[in-house]
Amino acid sequence: GGLNAFAKSMTNASLVMAICGSMGFAFVAKYTGADRSLVHYLASPIRGLGIFLVPVCTVITFFVNIAIPSAAGCAAAVGSTLIPVMLRAGIRPAGAAAAVLAGTIGSYLSPGTSHNPYVANMAHMEVMDFIGFHAPYSILVGAFGVIGTLIMCLILGDHKGDKNAKVDESKLQKNDDGFVPSPLKALVPLVPITILVVGNLWCPFIKMGVAQAMVLGAVVALAVARCNPQTFAKEFFNGTGKGYADVMGIIIAAGVFAAGLKSAGLIDTFVAALKESNEIARWGGSIGPFLMGVITGSGDAATLAFNETVTPHAKDFGMTIEGLGGLAFIAGAAGRTMSPLAGVTILVSGIAMVSPIEVIKRTALPMFLAVITCALVMV
Repeated sequence: GGLNAFAKSMTNASLVMAICGSMGFAFVAKYTGADRSLVHYLASPIRGLGIFLVPVCTVITFFVNIAIPSAAGCAAAVGSTLIPVMLRAGIRPAGAAAAVLAGTIGSYLSPGTSHNPYVANMAHMEVMDFIGFHAPYSILVGAFGVIGTLIMCLILGDHKGDKNAKVDESKLQKNDDGFVPSPLKALVPLVPITILVVGNLWCPFIKMGVAQAMVLGAVVALAVARCNPQTFAKEFFNGTGKGYADVMGIIIAAGVFAAGLKSAGLIDTFVAALKESNEIARWGGSIGPFLMGVITGSGDAATLAFNETVTPHAKDFGMTIEGLGGLAFIAGAAGRTMSPLAGVTILVSGIAMVSPIEVIKRTALPMFLAVITCALVMV
């Protein structure tokens, strides 16, 4: 059973296309400097806001993370620009790092995030329809991140400034590589998202799959950047390979794990217990992935295991697959956003030269409250 699950997950067409296409596009956006141009133009007008830079930077990160779905890739592009801006405005390093970290849950709304095609596939929905279903809840969690992090920063006195605040220069993207921001390049990361949203909501004649939109975005990037097509193609396929290695690897492993649990009879026992109580599923599907996200630093592995094993039976406990699946992945990502072990936390802490524990003091409470709220309203 496990081996069959392995073979079946390897060639899951809708998942491979969406995830690998999105990662390919993310690599291309980085190679052409499109992600840096986007952040440059978003960061320029906000320099004089004082402590209100914190919520503004969280919102900017949230939106950039929809266009660049990798949390670490987004935080690297945004953090290396915005964290120095915040430090110069007199915000303490831990507050500056937390502002960027709290925004990295925007990837919920990206069609390239593994969980969106995954749960949509299971619920027999279009990816964009599933995103439309959980968008209000995802934006609610984003609002908890924006407002909660600001309140925590005020309580912890981050607006009082720190005379010794420095940025780790080695972690910043150097501008001596001839990077010149271009307004056209800044629009490139928004191309695939725009095509998908407009195609689904208003213009059915341009409606297309996630992978197709990402390839179109990549072609636009090539046209705008006029870079070497050979290197460009290699970067795109490097990204697709990385998507398969990092993301599909976890999905395949979750499938094998679930097949093992199924053949051992554990899933049937668990589902039978859940049928007795809707509440166990509600709290299991939120607090479970949330705690695993905090402990492991990854919002993916535990959530995929839960969605592979329990979520298909959601109807048995009076829930919908999209409701329970969406709840699990929002909770997992919120857990990752307050984990000191998460790659993205370590990355922003490194840029601001501060301990990851100091940073998550500012995101932990907002994320915990957001998960409790979603558990109560989503399913």
